[in-house]
Amino acid sequence: MSRTVALLLALVLVLAACASDGADDTEASAATEAPAATEGPVATDAPEATEAPAATDAPVATDAADLAACPDPIVITTDWFPESEYGGVYQLTGGEGSIDPESGAFTGPLAYGDVPRDVEIRSGGPFVGFQPGSSLLYADDDILLGFVNTDSQITLADSTPTVAVFAAIETNPQIVMFDPETYSWDSWDDVRESGAVINTFAGAYYTDYLIATGIVDAEQIDPSYDGSPARFIAENGAIAQQGFATQEPYNYEFDFEDWGRPVDYLLIQDSGWEIYSQALGIRADKLEDDTVRSCLGALVPILQQASVDFMADPGPTNDAILQAVIDLDSFWVLSEAGIANTIVMMEELDVIANGPNDTIGDFDLDRVSEVIRLGREVGLDIPEGLTAEDVVTNEFIDPSIGR
Repeated sequence: MSRTVALLLALVLVLAACASDGADDTEASAATEAPAATEGPVATDAPEATEAPAATDAPVATDAADLAACPDPIVITTDWFPESEYGGVYQLTGGEGSIDPESGAFTGPLAYGDVPRDVEIRSGGPFVGFQPGSSLLYADDDILLGFVNTDSQITLADSTPTVAVFAAIETNPQIVMFDPETYSWDSWDDVRESGAVINTFAGAYYTDYLIATGIVDAEQIDPSYDGSPARFIAENGAIAQQGFATQEPYNYEFDFEDWGRPVDYLLIQDSGWEIYSQALGIRADKLEDDTVRSCLGALVPILQQASVDFMADPGPTNDAILQAVIDLDSFWVLSEAGIANTIVMMEELDVIANGPNDTIGDFDLDRVSEVIRLGREVGLDIPEGLTAEDVVTNEFIDPSIGR
C-alpha cells in the first residue's frame, strides 16, 4: 500500500512541474534585474537604486528580461556634450566614471542590477560630425541605443529605420532664443514679421515645419549654427538662435561674460511641432533578435528608474557631468550654479517627467501620429503607410515606474 501511495505522489509532482514549465513558455517573465519602482534615493548619499532590487512584476510582452543578455559595455550615443538634460542616462553609472577627452566617451560601471556591466555614453554633435543617431546606429554595430528624434525617425524610416524604446525626455526643451532688447516677441506669431535671421543646426526638421506653415519665411533660416555662442555674441543679438531652454538662457546671462544679460525664447514645442526629442532608439532589425529583446526587457525599466532617481537626487550624477565637461575643455561650458538652474527648469518644463499618465518614459502614440500627419502635410518625405507603431514602442516599459 505504501509503494502505491509513493508512486501516486511522484506522478503528481511530475505533472505539477510540467504545468509550471508550460506557464513559463506562454507568459512573459518578470525583469529579474530591473530596479523596484517603489525604492527612492537616499537624500544624503548616492541614490538607493544603485543597489537595484529586482522588480518582480515588470511586464515585458516578449522574451524573458535578462540583463546578462546585454552587451558589455552597453553603448549609448547621445547628440551633444554631457549635460543635465541627459542626466537620466548618465545616472546609469550612479555618478561614477570618467570621460575620454578625445572621443567624448564617458565610461563607468552600471550601478543597477547584479550583472556586472560597463556603460559607455558617447557624446554627439561635433564629436561625430553632427550625424543623427539613426545613422550612427547603422554605422557602428557596437552601439545598442542612440538618441533619435521623432521627426528624423519618420523621414529616415526607409534608409535607417529605428524604433524608440524609451522617451528619455517628455517635453522638448529646444528653443529659438533672442535678445529682448532687439525683438519683443510674445509668441510665434511675431517672428515672421520681424524678418530676423534664425541660426539653426543644419537638417533641423522643425525649420521645414516653421516655413511650410508660414510661421517664418525661408529666408529667415540660416542652418550654419555649430553650437558655439560666438556668432550670437558678435552680432549683438541681431540674429535669433536655437538652443535649450534649460541651458542657453542661463549660460548667456551668467556664464558668457561677453554677453552677460538676459535672453528670451520661444519653445519649438509651442509652435505645434511636438516631437519626442532625444528618445533612446534602436535599429529596427535588432528587435528581431531574442537576445536583444531580453536585454531591453531588463534595461528599459532600469532607464526608467534611473530617470526617477536622477530627478530625486541629481547631485552625484551632475557632479560627474560637470567634471566631464571640464575634462573636455571645449567651448561647451557648464557651472555648478548653471546645472542647478537646469534642474529647476527641467522641473518647470516637465523635461524628465511622466507623460499624461503615471509612467515615465512611455510614448503617447497619438502624439507621434500627429507628428507623422503634420510631417506629410508640410512636405517631409515620409514612407507611405508609416504609423506610430513603426517608430516607437512601449513594449519594454514598466508602467509602474514613474515620478
